[in-house]
Amino acid sequence: MQLNAKHTVKSLWLEHVIDSVADRGRELLNLGTNDRESSTVEKLCHALLSEKGEASGTALAREVVQTYANMADEDRVDFFEMLNFVFGPDEDAIIAAADEFKASRKVDDYLALAKAVEPARQKLFRRINIAPNGIEALVAMRADLQRILKDHPRFKPVDVDLKHLLSSWFNRGFLELRRIDWRTSATILEKLINYESVHEIQSWADLRRRLASDRRCFAFFHPALPEEPLIFVEAALVNGMSDTIAPLLDVEAPVLDPDDADSVIFYSINNCLVGLRGISFGNFLIKQVATELGREFPGLKLFSTLSPMPLFTRALGDDSLFTDSRLAAILKDDVEKITGAAGQDDLRGALLSLLAYPAAYREILERPLQRLGLAYLTLGRYGNRPYDPVANFHLSNGARLERINTFANMASNGISESAGLMVNYRYVPEEFEANHEAFVHRLEIPLPRRLAKEQRGLRELWEAPEAD
Repeated sequence: MQLNAKHTVKSLWLEHVIDSVADRGRELLNLGTNDRESSTVEKLCHALLSEKGEASGTALAREVVQTYANMADEDRVDFFEMLNFVFGPDEDAIIAAADEFKASRKVDDYLALAKAVEPARQKLFRRINIAPNGIEALVAMRADLQRILKDHPRFKPVDVDLKHLLSSWFNRGFLELRRIDWRTSATILEKLINYESVHEIQSWADLRRRLASDRRCFAFFHPALPEEPLIFVEAALVNGMSDTIAPLLDVEAPVLDPDDADSVIFYSINNCLVGLRGISFGNFLIKQVATELGREFPGLKLFSTLSPMPLFTRALGDDSLFTDSRLAAILKDDVEKITGAAGQDDLRGALLSLLAYPAAYREILERPLQRLGLAYLTLGRYGNRPYDPVANFHLSNGARLERINTFANMASNGISESAGLMVNYRYVPEEFEANHEAFVHRLEIPLPRRLAKEQRGLRELWEAPEAD
């Protein structure tokens, strides 16, 4: 499970071999030190596609990677423009091949159609991958593409092709699960600090406490990126289901003997690389870590998350989701208290003003937050999935929504994003498949009896016709 020296030495040896091959190929191609500047990247890409020699192909792939790495941002936009049009599919060839297959229904014509549909850039990406650190360069390239895609939506086909290849290369079968602890390389530990986006790691002392004997951190790694975590999960070995985050993050909290714990709380999951956005590893990660911990500590009985609700506050301000009628119906027993405390008659405005300082209005907000949180998680939709992305992730993995915790995260980000609410999603191995199937096919969310009864009442209010 640990990052071992043999693995690192093997990777460094392989990189050295590939670099040597590329250097030899550079000599064979007579590429001088100034050729990268004198040759356009388009010429290099065409040469890479047509080159058949291994050494020369590796050299050309390295030239493309290094040329891209030295580009300014505006030149990278031109690079993606080139990938989109120059190395896109030949539409006339696709139509001709489709007509041939439609007429003949022959296997050879189907294969010809499949070949015509694949754009040249997919082959180009595969050839770039043979460069030293080629896969790292392609992940970085897609990260750049993700950052500019909103302003340049025409590049979406390039992103789709690159994501398709990266999904294959980062298939779960290629990934290695490793435990990270205080003995792990400083390079990886520093990356944990940088990549942690759910609960910021404040210091090295904070990180050390998160890696103590009653804590666990696991990450997926790819053989081509041995010191680059792709996704990691932090877990606490505790007694009972945690309902607030502060004790789990307390640097001074006493360390529990892990053999005495009966529960595991997954409290932070982080995807690390922007270039792998949309490629899911988390569903495998939690289940595999649960299996590993269950094997290490047979006394563990409960596996649960303590998860954020990152879009809850935004959702309350979305009057297409929480319409005025829905908000008034859900909060009908608390309207006077909320508007009175806020000193204004507008219910939504009054609610949002109190939620900016939830600790000051705990008694008034306790019940409204429970009801609004349950409606948000189980009835709020964005298209054909839950409005909340964290809920969608855990429920699609087969977890059940166990408990909604008010005033669970009173840090500034917890208040601004979710008014302090957090959720326990419980992972019960015997329920994984049934819960998953019910959710992905019918959007059914498993709930304990108490929440299920309350949710049925909320559904009636949610689906009631809007008042004119």
